Amino acid sequence: MPRRHDIDALRVIAFGLLILYHVGMVYVGEWDYHVKSSYQSEPLQWPMIFFNRWRMPLLFMISGVAVGLAMHSRGPFQLASSRSWRLLLPLVFGMLAIVPVQAYCEALASGAVEPGYGAFLWRYVHLQPWPEGGWSGAEYGVTWNHLWYLAYVWVYSMVALALAAALGEGGQRWLRDTLLNRHPAWWVVLPAAYMFAGLWWLHPRFPETHALVGDWYAHAKYGACFAAGWLVARDTRFWTNVQAMRGRMLALALLAITVELGLRAAGRTLEPGELPIWALHVDWGLIKRAARAVYTWTALLAIFGWARTLLDRPFRWLPYASEAVYPWYILHQSLIVLLAFALSSLKLGPWLEPLLVLCGTVAGCLLLHEYVIRRTALLRPLFGLGPQPAPPA
Repeated sequence: MPRRHDIDALRVIAFGLLILYHVGMVYVGEWDYHVKSSYQSEPLQWPMIFFNRWRMPLLFMISGVAVGLAMHSRGPFQLASSRSWRLLLPLVFGMLAIVPVQAYCEALASGAVEPGYGAFLWRYVHLQPWPEGGWSGAEYGVTWNHLWYLAYVWVYSMVALALAAALGEGGQRWLRDTLLNRHPAWWVVLPAAYMFAGLWWLHPRFPETHALVGDWYAHAKYGACFAAGWLVARDTRFWTNVQAMRGRMLALALLAITVELGLRAAGRTLEPGELPIWALHVDWGLIKRAARAVYTWTALLAIFGWARTLLDRPFRWLPYASEAVYPWYILHQSLIVLLAFALSSLKLGPWLEPLLVLCGTVAGCLLLHEYVIRRTALLRPLFGLGPQPAPPA
C-alpha cells in the first residue's frame, strides 16, 4: 500500500499540540496538574476545552489506523510482538527513569519530601507505597503519569490483533462491510450517539483515572476510537466520504462546540432568577453532553478529511519528525514539570515564564533526541525507535 503521509503528519501535529496543552496545564486556573504556576488564568480554560475534546481521541484513532495499516504486511502474532517491544519497553523505562522527576517536583511542591533528588529516586525505584503521599501514584510507589497512553494503546492493540487472528482476513472484511457499507450519515450519527451515551451514563459513575483498571469511561471512549481507526484503516469508502464531507463536518463541529461553550458560559454567569420559567425545566446538562459528543466525533471526521486533502504528500520534514515524535512524547512532560517548578520561584511574569517553559521544553526535546537518543544504539529502543539505519555507502 502507498504510504499514508496524512496519518504520519497528523501524528506529528497531534503530539505537538499535546506539548502545548501540557504547558497550558501549568497555567490554566482551577484544573489540577503535577505543578502549578502562581500565574494562573481561568480564561485559558476556553481554548483548552476546544482542544481537550478531541486531542486524545485523535491520538487513539491514529494508533488504531496504524495497527490496521501495519496488518497489511505483517501477521497478527508478528505485529503483537513488535508492538509489545515498542510500547512496553519505553513504558517501563519511562516509569523508572523519566517520570520520577515529575513525582519529585510534585512532592517537593507539596512539602511531602525534603530536597534531594538522589534520595527520592533511590526510594522510588524500590516500588514501595509512600504512606505520606504528596505525588500522583504515591499509594502504589510508582507512576506512569503521561505515559498512561502507552499502556492503553498496548492493551487495545493486543485485543485488536487477537480479534484479527480469530476472524481471519475474510471475517475482518465482513466486519468492515457490515459496519461501513452504509450511508455516510450512519458514520456521523451512530458514533456521536455512542459518545453521548458514555458521557451520560459512564462518565458520572467512572470518571477518568488513567489507572487502566476500572477506568471504564476512558476505555469506552478511547477503546472505541482505537477500534474505529483499526476498522477504517484500509477502507477506501470511509476515506473518500470523509474527505468529501470535510467542510460539512467542520461546520457541524464548530456549531456543536459553540453550543457547549455557550451553555458553559451561561451556567457560569446567569442566575436562576434571570432565566425565563420554561428554561428552568430544560435539562441543559443533557444538551451540553450531546453537543460535546457531536463536537468530538465531527471534529475527528473533519480533521481526518482535511488532513487527507492537505497533508497526504511526502513533506521533506516528515520522516525526521515521525521518528522524533516518540522520544519527544516520552520526554516532554518531565521537562515541562521540571522547568515550571524551577522557574516558578523567579517570578518572571505571566508571559515570560510560560514562554521559557515552552521554549525550554522544545529545546530539551530537540537536543536530547538529536544528539543523544537517536545516535545511541542502546537508547533507541528505550525511546521506541528501531535499529539505527546503516550509513549510506
